[in-house]
Amino acid sequence: MKALVFNEFGSSDVLQYAEIADAVAGPGEILLSTTAIGLNFADIYRRKGNYHLVGDAPYVLGYEGAGVVVGLGEGVTDFVLGERVAFVDVPLANAELVAVPVNKAIPIPDGIHDEIAASVLLQGLTASYLAKDSYAIRYGDVALVHAVAGGVGQMLTQIITSLGGTVIGLTSTEEKAEVARKLGAEEVLLYSDNWAEKLAGKIDVAYDSVGSTLMESFQAVRDKGAVVFYGMSGGDPVSVDPRMLMDTSKTLTGGDLWSFLTSKEERIKRSKALFDMIIAGKITVNQPRKFPLSKGKEAHDLLESRKSTGKILLIP
Repeated sequence: MKALVFNEFGSSDVLQYAEIADAVAGPGEILLSTTAIGLNFADIYRRKGNYHLVGDAPYVLGYEGAGVVVGLGEGVTDFVLGERVAFVDVPLANAELVAVPVNKAIPIPDGIHDEIAASVLLQGLTASYLAKDSYAIRYGDVALVHAVAGGVGQMLTQIITSLGGTVIGLTSTEEKAEVARKLGAEEVLLYSDNWAEKLAGKIDVAYDSVGSTLMESFQAVRDKGAVVFYGMSGGDPVSVDPRMLMDTSKTLTGGDLWSFLTSKEERIKRSKALFDMIIAGKITVNQPRKFPLSKGKEAHDLLESRKSTGKILLIP
């Protein structure tokens, strides 16, 4: 099978489109012929060596995608050949064939295209737990969404507004700000603005995926408000003095998707709720930017440039 591989850590120049041994479905697994593969910043970090990889080179990136069942491992009875399936945390996904454990396989319903499933699952499920679990949005809440034009930011904006909340977004350019406004953000400020001072004490909850902005998020949040920290795209956050939390009754909550996708049933339930919102028109999914899997270097370069505003897919 063909796959996007690399033998050493580094820039996108290390990526190669090569022939490797076919993936095989083991016991309790299904074999998918991939139709769409999601590209994420974690793939960049793994390629550079920031995230640990097990095994030996050649390494295969990717852990999110969709495809069609072409093989059944021993003991598999709840999937059939030809069924459409998506996944969000299965390694070695940058390939024409991927072995997916059945407890991580998510059936794709009619009305959801494979490319949409591969575009929304990781980011949509993240946005969903942020708005419903980390801090449960209530009608009238004002939420500050960092990186509002990014994949999670776009989903989070729409979920918050569907729950009766108001979104104030942060982004880097006016072009990206317009993307967020079209998806329901009431106001969008640029990071170059003095946003923390402008918003001081006006925000009920700040969703911070930047990290280095953590204390500014606290400045924007009202007393008894909350900051949800779930990413470090802008660098490590400073340490938080618990006395500040005590004095202002503010809350700091961490967020990680894998704390919520703890069982097959939970994956399917949360994915179905996300798919239902898309089918019902409550979430608009912008068309993803697509690259052939053979052009993976170009896809990595675009994502790393931070000039993209939607999902990037690799198509085998």
